[in-house]
Amino acid sequence: MIVKAETVIAWHRKGFRLFWTWRIHRGKPGRPKVPQEIRDLIRMLSQNNPRWGAPRIHGELLKLSIEITEPTVGKYMVRHRKPPSQTWRTFLENHVKTTVSVDFFTVPTIRFQILYVFLVLAHERRRIVHFAVTAHPTAEWTAQQLREAFPWDSAPQYLLRDRDRIFGHDFVDQVKAMGIKQVPSAPRSPWQRAYVERLMGSIRRECLDHNIVLGERSLRRALASYVSYYYNWRTHLSLGKDAPQFRPTQASAEGKVVEIREVGGLHHHYERQAA
Repeated sequence: MIVKAETVIAWHRKGFRLFWTWRIHRGKPGRPKVPQEIRDLIRMLSQNNPRWGAPRIHGELLKLSIEITEPTVGKYMVRHRKPPSQTWRTFLENHVKTTVSVDFFTVPTIRFQILYVFLVLAHERRRIVHFAVTAHPTAEWTAQQLREAFPWDSAPQYLLRDRDRIFGHDFVDQVKAMGIKQVPSAPRSPWQRAYVERLMGSIRRECLDHNIVLGERSLRRALASYVSYYYNWRTHLSLGKDAPQFRPTQASAEGKVVEIREVGGLHHHYERQAA
């Protein structure tokens, strides 16, 4: 039978493929596959710890009795496009004892006038350090409120705020003079100031949404009543269901449970009192 040279070459190549297919199926198995749960664990460690390299993750896996090679760890790690940076949650948790947040929110009056409430919240124990009310907020007025909130040497180390124009040059200069480092949040990113945003929502839901504000004096009175309740009696999930001002647990032997009105009857607190 007469064939072309190209046909013979094609037969040889086909035979070569068949030979190695047979060898692979009948030969020794190759490198075993890494189980899916281990691959997921490597990705989780890499995602949660962007500063960790393959050696560090490999060391953690060895301590968990997971026998795997370091090159395999590097193969399944998450690749970060940007240099690793801490999250806002990590920053807040690391500096919770030395950080405060400041912010404004508005309240309409019965005559549709807009009043501005300035809040200063200490992250530790979620304590309201200072609040003030004005109809005409300025940078000078805001700087004065900051001085009243932190007299003498009680200034915190970090101050979180948004990029509102109300925090003008006078406010910035006052903050620097007090030795406080400002940490402005990104534009349209209220979650970076989650603690004070949550506080403003609580004030609205639990107090102001149920009141008609007559004027500045009326608003100050309502806020003072709520702040007292918030500080002394209101429990917080983030504080282990305790109040900013530590509330001792009362034993049943201390007396009967009584109800005490707070915030004009909008809320109540309960304590044991001897008969």
